[in-house]
Amino acid sequence: MKQIAIIGPTASGKSDLAIKIAKKIDAYILSIDSLSIYKEIDIVSAKPSREELAELKHFGINEIYPNEHFSVEIFIKLYEDVLQKCKAENKNLVIVGGTSFYLKSLLEGLSVLPEITSLVQERVQKQLQNLSDVYRHLTQLDAEYMSKIAPNDRYRIEKALLIYEASGSAPSEWFGENPPQPIIKDLAIFNIDVERSVLRERIQQRTKKMYESRLIDEVCTLEQKYTRAPNAMGAIGIVEVLEYLDGKVEKEKMLELISTHTAQLAKRQQTFNRTQFEEITSAPLENLEDIILKSL
Repeated sequence: MKQIAIIGPTASGKSDLAIKIAKKIDAYILSIDSLSIYKEIDIVSAKPSREELAELKHFGINEIYPNEHFSVEIFIKLYEDVLQKCKAENKNLVIVGGTSFYLKSLLEGLSVLPEITSLVQERVQKQLQNLSDVYRHLTQLDAEYMSKIAPNDRYRIEKALLIYEASGSAPSEWFGENPPQPIIKDLAIFNIDVERSVLRERIQQRTKKMYESRLIDEVCTLEQKYTRAPNAMGAIGIVEVLEYLDGKVEKEKMLELISTHTAQLAKRQQTFNRTQFEEITSAPLENLEDIILKSL
């Protein structure tokens, strides 16, 4: 089987291109999009339509609910499951999306964790009842590692404590002795190269389309069902609508803020894609389909 990745900034046309390519090479699609993974976040995430999802098998879309936890470890397990399915069903795989950090994690891999017994779990959960004490203790133990973790990031604090309790080693020491192993060793990566002015126009049009597709209704429903607590509720497109609902901004300002914040995200994505991958083929959207097909 063959695997390729298509990346690019938000609103650059990745999903449409991936669907075109997947149809021509008999492939499934794995989305690497940090919002499309959630059920019920449809308009904000600009995920493929129901018709497109029904026409071609997609993975990494509508996998979990907005109040459920998602992580790189879960994504890698998802990729491994999809890979086995592709091999069993004789399909190729197109990986596509804007969250290129997930793609980088596949190329670099993750360190294995020590064996975590039920006794270790029990001990850790007891300590986590006082999160600030645990954070302080781990910072004294491993200041460098903990400097990258916020004092209220319970998930990552728990992970650090589990490593320490299970192995007796500070997290930095454990990861130094157990370096990550790549999950994918050979992958052709294609990047959509798009001018900022063109991208800004596309983002503005997409924001307008989201609003016309009842964006505000979707955010109201999400807030009523899940409150504002889940991480997913801090996404661009949701935050600005919540400010509008709170009476902090007018409708036009809300749409302007969504476009501006999306453009800022796109700029960060372009920088990440340009600097984080050693071998990558970049080309304008209109040329990339032929380039990809000729490479296979």
